[in-house]
Amino acid sequence: MNANELRELSVEELSAKLGELKGELFNLRFQLAINQLDKPHKITEVKHDIARVMTVLREKNA
Repeated sequence: MNANELRELSVEELSAKLGELKGELFNLRFQLAINQLDKPHKITEVKHDIARVMTVLREKNA
């Protein structure tokens, strides 16, 4: 997912996407804690996606 794709979404869709990504991050951290996470780099990818969504939300609110 890149920033250009996110800019095409509405504020409501971005907020929903942010909640979805935060839930995914929680699940990944939980899997990491119980040693069931196969791809640890996925946590970093989700964090970057959260940052992208938050950046686009700030742009739209400004």
